[in-house]
Amino acid sequence: MTGTVVWISLGVLVAFFLLAAISFVAVLISRRRGAASTPVATGLRLSPREARRLRSRQDREQRRAEAARSESTLQRLRGVLTDSRAASSTRPGRRGWAGRGAGYVNYVQPLPESQGTTVQVCGLWPFGISHQGAVVGVPLGKNLRSPGQVTADPMYWFLNGILSNPSAFVLSRPGLGKSTLVRRLLTVYDAWNVIPLVLSDTKPDYVALVTAMGGQTVRLSRGFGHINPLDFGPLAARVAEIPDERKRAEILNSLRERRVANISGLVRLARNGAIQAYESSILVEAIRILDEGEWESAPLLRDLVTIITSRPDRLRALTRDNGNDTQYDERVRMLLDDLTALGSSGPFGDVFARPTTTHIDVGRPVVFDLSAIDDSDLQLQAAVQSVTWSYGSAVVEVQKGLAEAGLVPPAHYVLVMDELWRMLRASSTMVYFVDALTRLNRQRGIGQILITHTMNDLKLETDQLTSIASGFVERSAMVFIGGLAPAEMGNLRTVFALSNAEQSMIEDWSAESTINPDTGRTATPAGRGKFLLKIGKAPGTPFQVTLVPEELAVNDTNTAWRGMQDSLAATSSGR
Repeated sequence: MTGTVVWISLGVLVAFFLLAAISFVAVLISRRRGAASTPVATGLRLSPREARRLRSRQDREQRRAEAARSESTLQRLRGVLTDSRAASSTRPGRRGWAGRGAGYVNYVQPLPESQGTTVQVCGLWPFGISHQGAVVGVPLGKNLRSPGQVTADPMYWFLNGILSNPSAFVLSRPGLGKSTLVRRLLTVYDAWNVIPLVLSDTKPDYVALVTAMGGQTVRLSRGFGHINPLDFGPLAARVAEIPDERKRAEILNSLRERRVANISGLVRLARNGAIQAYESSILVEAIRILDEGEWESAPLLRDLVTIITSRPDRLRALTRDNGNDTQYDERVRMLLDDLTALGSSGPFGDVFARPTTTHIDVGRPVVFDLSAIDDSDLQLQAAVQSVTWSYGSAVVEVQKGLAEAGLVPPAHYVLVMDELWRMLRASSTMVYFVDALTRLNRQRGIGQILITHTMNDLKLETDQLTSIASGFVERSAMVFIGGLAPAEMGNLRTVFALSNAEQSMIEDWSAESTINPDTGRTATPAGRGKFLLKIGKAPGTPFQVTLVPEELAVNDTNTAWRGMQDSLAATSSGR
């Protein structure tokens, strides 16, 4: 038994040693094979020449692999193109069959587009295209970038929360449709119970439209028609009927501010210079004394002169004359000279020296026709423009105050001032006047539209004046930009972040008309009726103003040339 156990133990030991020997041999063989397959063994280094050869061989193999992959891609592409070409030969393309005599056309006329409600166009599906923007405001014309119409205006966009204030500015070279755009706005406004007030029409451009609306035309010129700068219409006398004392005082103070701005602006024009601070104080106090008096009708400029020359104590305190009449007279001498110059013997004639000839008929469209004033008389044009603008603004403000008190029916107004450059060029002081008036209108929510030709119209004598005038455009919530040359854009690029495409489009619209060599007739200017609508620095919307036949009669601004046009037409036809 003991011998058997011994033999078993020896067998186990022998088996153990055999397994260990076999494992050892296997490890040696695996290490030897790994060493043979590795070019650089542990402890061995390749020579530089051998390393370069190895890298070169690897690069060649990589290039072959990439070439094989590229060739397979190119082969697939060639196959796709071949199949596509074979398939296209069995059907016509977008413009017909390709090839000579196969019916291929170079131009495909676009299908006519129309707009209607879903009830009207439901049977045309899927060919009806929806409008691309919010349908808010006056319909202006066709969108030049996408299907549909552009609808926009300062007042209804303001009421819908799109704009921060109801104001617009229109810029474009002459003859490209500024007035036509504004007339479209006014036409629709009148239909929507917004009353247009064109406060200075120097050509005229709006008389025919306002007449067609059943509105009122007020003509002013040297020797024909008068407007009292101290008179703000028949409604001003009814301010005392407003029961709310705070509201009544607010309107009276506003009217006094407008009177002061009116008279100060006229004095600056007559003087062609600035007004002194103490003179402004004297005017304010003298107008306050006028307001305290009882007048059967609105006081005149001569009444203001009478108050100043009477040396009341309240004015003496402002002149600091120490009770000396001579010193008082010396302090007010220049102011009295300028006020006297506004009378019938001054440069403006009796335009401002007599009672107002025609008052605004509240509730009707109104246009102030200044076309009878000679274009060379910029000073008188600017003076009348300033007074009519202030007069119209004040009448609207008083009407709104009375409507809030329930004394008159409510009404909404939009004020239009065309040819703004005439006021700005007449005198540097008019810049401050226009700035004050536009700020007052903005605060009271009255819609306003200012119009001029180019940004160069706002470049004035000094950088300060230019900055103030440029602010008219920058503060306008809605800006319509027509055709402008590169040198006429001013700071539009930075203020409204014009893109290169928008700038190029505006420059293309400024091109003059050309002669059609086939017909020998003048082609329509490329930019006529085209505008870019800009709201701040957002991308603009280009559109083409589209008129309906009923609007054509009141949009002809070349009536002065009509006789010559008929004569040329007769000559060209050989009659």
